[in-house]
Amino acid sequence: MEFDAVLLPPRRAASIAQGLWPERTINDALDDCVARCPDKIALTAVQVESGAITRLTYRELATRAERIALGLARLGVGRDDVVSCQLPNWWEFTALYLACSRLGAVLNPLMPILRERELSFMLRHACSKVAVVPKRFRGFDYEAMFDGLREALPDLRHVVVIGGSGPNAFETLSSGPAGDDAGELPARYRPGPDDVTQLIYTSGTTGEPKGVLHSANTLMSNIVAYAGRLRLGADDVILMASPMAHQTGFMYGLMMPVMLGASVVLQDIWEPRKALDLIRQEGVSFTMASTPFLTDLARTVTETGDAVPTLRAFLCAGAPIPGALVEHARAALGAKVVSAWGMTEMGAVTTTRLEDDDERAIHTDGCPLPGVEVRVADAAGAALPPGATGRLLVRSCSNFGGYLRRPHLNDTDAEGWFDTGDLARIDTRGYIRIDGRSKDVIIRGGENIPVVEIETLLYRHPAVAQVAIVSYPDERLGERACAFVVTRPGQTFGMAAMVDFLKAQKMAAQYIPERLVVQPALPATPAGKIQKFRLREQLRQAGNPEGESYARG
Repeated sequence: MEFDAVLLPPRRAASIAQGLWPERTINDALDDCVARCPDKIALTAVQVESGAITRLTYRELATRAERIALGLARLGVGRDDVVSCQLPNWWEFTALYLACSRLGAVLNPLMPILRERELSFMLRHACSKVAVVPKRFRGFDYEAMFDGLREALPDLRHVVVIGGSGPNAFETLSSGPAGDDAGELPARYRPGPDDVTQLIYTSGTTGEPKGVLHSANTLMSNIVAYAGRLRLGADDVILMASPMAHQTGFMYGLMMPVMLGASVVLQDIWEPRKALDLIRQEGVSFTMASTPFLTDLARTVTETGDAVPTLRAFLCAGAPIPGALVEHARAALGAKVVSAWGMTEMGAVTTTRLEDDDERAIHTDGCPLPGVEVRVADAAGAALPPGATGRLLVRSCSNFGGYLRRPHLNDTDAEGWFDTGDLARIDTRGYIRIDGRSKDVIIRGGENIPVVEIETLLYRHPAVAQVAIVSYPDERLGERACAFVVTRPGQTFGMAAMVDFLKAQKMAAQYIPERLVVQPALPATPAGKIQKFRLREQLRQAGNPEGESYARG
């Protein structure tokens, strides 16, 4: 496979000169751990359904990675071949990436919830040579699904099944001897820090997924800055319950612990009671997840009365954090709540600081990490003053290498500024606030509707669990706004309640959504981000969807 990571070479010299790229790979980090702390627990993997727990020291993890690398080599996998995996947060996921890195192969993580339609596109686009899947997970037969996919995927030579049987069983692949041969293979095939090491597809909030290319330098430069900002080190125990097939879990649950020589606890299915038990039993000091995880954990601690004294920080990203949740989580967990924003294309871009007041986690998405620059610009590219909303541009040491076979979509100018597709504003302290996607802007009668501001207000209503506001066409005004709402259990919410609530919050009447649709759930990406384009499609297809209208003229 030839990778068109065209965005890497132009910035290499400057990145090295500024000390931003570490010039290391995950192989170097793992070798260091084996040399320094071979018998330290590297990974504790917990399977919630079965109760199975696997603990691996750094020596054991390296040995398993080398055996898997040999098994992959026997299947014909070599440098720049793509190995896809659709795995939960199991130890095999971590070991597989480390094995691919020993070979110079590229790992393509796929979310476990994806099915035939999404997978057929991604596997074909990636030219995947091998796929690694569980036999069953959460009652679903992945082996059977891949058997049905293979005929339409000529590049896919092998499907390796964890819990399977025969020569392509993962257990067979990983059972080979680790001896002299295991030492020779990495020496021949180990990649350099600028070689592509990860191919990961965007969540698809705006349509067709794009294949994001990352090198060790782009990924590890971000993790170094992230760990430094959050004061994480070898003594930390990290809980990762967010999927490792998403960039959050991959970078900060798979790679970061190895880079730090820390310990990680992997949880494959989110259950807040189990997460609470693991934090207490394993002495977890840090975790990162989206807002629903924080809500669940804080509520569970409150309900059980079981404290989590070792937990120092919970980094929350993916959506604005309601102020009431920050206050509740701080009181229940005793941990610092850190707000952050990032993208698959570059990992975390901004975070609040541990020393910041809680109000910054409520009202901002943080300030840039070291090695990151942000700029808010108008349509012509001119910088906007503090407080003005415009296009968010990012220039970062961790900017991706480009979209696989889609270079015309790279959205990066000659100076290295990447157009995120988000709207944001920057305050006088340098902290940003995401105001929504540029495609989510609603222009009603020539006036921009402050979508994020309205959504944030509605989240404060006690009956509202989730909300998303999208546009629908109008002959006279161009666009009007529709609010999609999911209510909390046992609660009701109607147009009159929404209008009265927003008026009580002193919201301008022209900003109040003119339609309200209450439904059981909102379409979301595997990472939990609401897919507004699907809501707009729902409005278009329904013509006049069931819901309530607010006549304002």
